[in-house]
Amino acid sequence: MDRQLLEMQEKTTLHKHVRIWLILGLALIFGQILIGGVTRLTGSGLSITKWEIITGTLPPLSDEGWQEEFALYQETPQYKLINNGMSMSQFKMIYFWEYLHRLWARWMGLIFLFPFLWFWRKGHFHPALLRRLGILIGLAAITASFGWIMVASGLIERPWVNAYKLSAHLLLGFSVFIYLLYILVREIWPDGIGTFPHGQRRILIWFIAIIVWQIFLGGMMSGMKAGYTYPTWPDMNGVFIPDVLVDASNWTVHNLVNYDDSGFMVALVQWVHRITAYLLIIIGLYYILRTFRANDMPVYKQIHIVLIIVLITQIVLGILTVLGFQKGMPVVLASAHQMCALLLLSTSVIELIWISYNGPSLTVSAD
Repeated sequence: MDRQLLEMQEKTTLHKHVRIWLILGLALIFGQILIGGVTRLTGSGLSITKWEIITGTLPPLSDEGWQEEFALYQETPQYKLINNGMSMSQFKMIYFWEYLHRLWARWMGLIFLFPFLWFWRKGHFHPALLRRLGILIGLAAITASFGWIMVASGLIERPWVNAYKLSAHLLLGFSVFIYLLYILVREIWPDGIGTFPHGQRRILIWFIAIIVWQIFLGGMMSGMKAGYTYPTWPDMNGVFIPDVLVDASNWTVHNLVNYDDSGFMVALVQWVHRITAYLLIIIGLYYILRTFRANDMPVYKQIHIVLIIVLITQIVLGILTVLGFQKGMPVVLASAHQMCALLLLSTSVIELIWISYNGPSLTVSAD
């Protein structure tokens, strides 16, 4: 790490144990998002039909218990329409991922709660940090609650969760990670590390906003299983714009809301997702090249190298994921694509946080 960055880090008043605790929290949330992605991609999210915060901590411990859980799942539209005839061993496999997803969330709650109370009692939180941690708790609670709302959307009439609710839950999960990242970076470098001309900061904000939009579209892609319909690149089954999008009669509110009734939304979401990826490349490279020329501080060059590596990796993973649908659900590629999106957003947000305060001036050359 750059020497100047280390010197600025020494200004923090954050207790070292609190810092470790916050970093552990980031690691746990990262794991939760990863497990959630695998749960979604393997079609496991509807295997547990009840939301039991306390009694659901333990899985079935007897054959009778497993039969009861399986019987509940057999009443769901997913089983009746897609998994009819599933064996008990197959059910246990999808049950495992959903159970792990929920158990991991419980672990996070306990690992956060008890150290939080201890650090609070010891006076390791200044008022601003305590207020931000309170917001974090509220955000995590909303995310967990919306997770059940999402699951419930697939237990009554449809065999999958609603794609809009899935995308909202995904964004909420990302927001918990990003807000904790904001807290940590803000505490370690309270004065930031530098400043940028206003125009460059504005470009970075637009870049982050487009990443967030792209993550939402990625959730829609996953929820609609759109990769199965157009598993080709750079074209979409031989064309740049699918015919269903050219037909003006398909642009209706009904097709936007009830996306299962036609192939319109599947085509629209995947097409927009691809175009947004190209836009991210253009804006990202423009921003990186512009700031490389304008700023002499080594840490900026280092984070820009990381940013461009993550951006290129994300694009490559996206292409490979789409092509992977030709052979079935590419769980590994799709999961890597999702987590790389989180890394891309995190890298961009870290830079924005660093330059959002009145830190030491940078040497800025004329554009």
